[in-house]
Parts: sequence; structure tokens; C-alpha cells
Amino acid sequence: MIARLKGIVEELGDDWLIVDVNGVGYHVFASSRTLGSMAVGDAVTVVIETHVREDHIHLYGFADTTERDWFKLLTTVQGVGAKVGLAIQSALSPDEISQAIAAQDKATITRAPGVGPKLAARIASELKDKVGAIALNQTLAAATGKAAKGSAPAAGNTVSDAVSALVNLGYNASQAFGAVSETAGELGEGADVAALIRGGLSRLAPADTGPGARG
Repeated sequence: MIARLKGIVEELGDDWLIVDVNGVGYHVFASSRTLGSMAVGDAVTVVIETHVREDHIHLYGFADTTERDWFKLLTTVQGVGAKVGLAIQSALSPDEISQAIAAQDKATITRAPGVGPKLAARIASELKDKVGAIALNQTLAAATGKAAKGSAPAAGNTVSDAVSALVNLGYNASQAFGAVSETAGELGEGADVAALIRGGLSRLAPADTGPGARG
């Protein structure tokens, strides 16, 4: 099974590219978001999800493992095949997908071609308890990368940092991500980590409840 391709972009189409790897051209389907970051002649490394069927073998390519993980998760929902999965990823970034599902924002999900209100509702409902795991994995991967390079966290990671803090307090990743996403939407882009944590806690532990509250 092919998991990664490293080579030169030989051709680009509306929803595909051909990657030349040592003289062998691999036809790879990809989202317009992924394809938009490439040009013919570029040296690329593409993360691959291989689908083997009786009548074909299809390769689906992604810029990184987070995009691939989202594709795999989206296509577990009934009615979301590979084509629709890529359409969602063409219309929305991984962060936008995460926040839409966490906030149960079905209207945002319907921005993807081929996704109507019923399918959007199914995606939001079935994945609401799984979105936090991918978000947390993305946070840990980013943190590991920054630590390896010795760099400081970027301001754009405030949501992820706040989620991590709430997880450390005992909340599960899905609950934490949903609460922080709602707070971020309410406070706007300028909100700092402390404000997001406070807002998240107020949603997760109103009045006298909390991760350690007694029943």
C-alpha cells in the first residue's frame, strides 16, 4: 500500500495531479486546496491514502497527515464518499471543519459542493465526539515541531493551547474543543489564551459543576 509519494509534479488537473517518482507517474486525486499550493515542476511530498477496489486502485493525496486524517474521518459518514470528502476539504480548511463540527454549524459545512442540509447535519452529529481527537493530535504535532526547532508558539495557536489546557484539567478533547471554539467565535480573533480558557470553563462548568464536581 502506498502511504507517501516524493517526486515532481508533472501535470495538474481540476481534481488530480501526476507525481513523477523516478520516472513513474502516479495519478493522485486531491482537493483544490491542496492542488492550489502546487505548480508543474514543483518538488513535492504528498501523503497518500490508498483505496483498493475490485475494479480500481485510487490514490488520494494530501499536504499533511492532518488533512489525510480528516479525509478518513469524513468518509466514515454515510453519504460521504471520496469525492464528497475532497469537496469538503476543498471548501474548508481543517480548522474550519473542526470548528464547524464542534459548534454544530451545519450551514458552514453546506458550503461544500454536493453537501446538502441533511448530509451536513449527519456529518456534524456523527463526528461531534471525534473532532477533539484530531484537533488535539494536531496541537501536539505542532508543539513537537516547534520544540524541535526551538521556536515560540504562534499567536494563531491560541485555540489549540486553550484546548490543551482544558484537557489537562480533566475535560475530554471533544468537549474542550467545542467550548473553546464557541468562545473564540464570541470573542473574536484577538482573544488571548487566558480569555479562551475562562470562556471555555464557563461553558463546561457553569455554576457549581466541573470535572471534579460531586454528584
